Amino acid sequence: MKKYLLGAAAAAALLVSSGAAWAEAVTLQLKWVTQAQFAGYYVAQEKGYYKDAGLDVTIKLGGPDINPQQVLAGGGADVAVDWMPSALASREKGSLNVNIAQPFKRSGMMQTCRAETGIKTPADFKGKTLGVWFFGNEYPFMAWMAKLGYKIKKDANDTAGDILVIKQNFNVDPLIQKQADCISTMTYNEYWQIIDAGIPADQLVTFKYEDQGVSTLEDGLYVLEDKLKDPAFVETMAKFVKASMKGWDYARANGDEAAQIVVDADVTGAAGIDHQKRMMSEINKLTEGSDGTLDVASAERTVETLLSAGGEAPVITKKPEGAWTSVVTDKMKTLP
Repeated sequence: MKKYLLGAAAAAALLVSSGAAWAEAVTLQLKWVTQAQFAGYYVAQEKGYYKDAGLDVTIKLGGPDINPQQVLAGGGADVAVDWMPSALASREKGSLNVNIAQPFKRSGMMQTCRAETGIKTPADFKGKTLGVWFFGNEYPFMAWMAKLGYKIKKDANDTAGDILVIKQNFNVDPLIQKQADCISTMTYNEYWQIIDAGIPADQLVTFKYEDQGVSTLEDGLYVLEDKLKDPAFVETMAKFVKASMKGWDYARANGDEAAQIVVDADVTGAAGIDHQKRMMSEINKLTEGSDGTLDVASAERTVETLLSAGGEAPVITKKPEGAWTSVVTDKMKTLP
């Protein structure tokens, strides 16, 4: 009997070892650095959801000099997190990326202004200086300004323009140092950096893109179109999305623990726990109600917003074809 039990244990160990050896490798490229914005993926990894799905997932950090679409097109990742405006812009330029899932249902983008500037509504932007992120993040802003009928100044001496836009680095310095009247912020990150810098909420005025009718989809999952021709790849992505959404569900139910998982995963040590807890709370508002399935109406609204931007360098010039698909999430729903 002892001999039999030993043999069974050895066999079980062999199966475990074999399973690990045959785990499907998946590389995920993030849009930014390690923070609660990506908690669902870190939770799925930490809790073993990817492993349970037979996946060996590598999470690659993003940053100010990393374009997820370029990494994807260059073969550096199997799937990437990106905002739909930049993904559609890349697609029109020839990088055939496809949205396969949409964990984020809502936009977290805002313009945050100092109340002392006198800005109370978007009509008060005229004559003001606004900080804007570029590298693809400027597209929703440009659409908003086009909707308002504002002409952007070519420089500070341009009297024909309505607003001056400065290229904002990924910090809140222009507002703190009064170089800009308003700056780009996310509900879950930079807004709170301003608060932490000593400017109380009652001295700030915020304008959420969601409320202005120009919100666009953020933090979707993208793959290259050609790869979707392979049923095996589709199934792998279905497993990945399902496990990731399980991670997001856990993060919403256990926000503080999820924030700690993010902090523990941050190799730079820059992710402070208090900030990540607060960020996690705000991020959960954006993912709530999502099972990963893309809402086509929201995608079409994003397209219409971008087409309305106009300008000398439009984000996209025509409605895209094949820019999103439900093949992965449809397959996900059939998995055990």
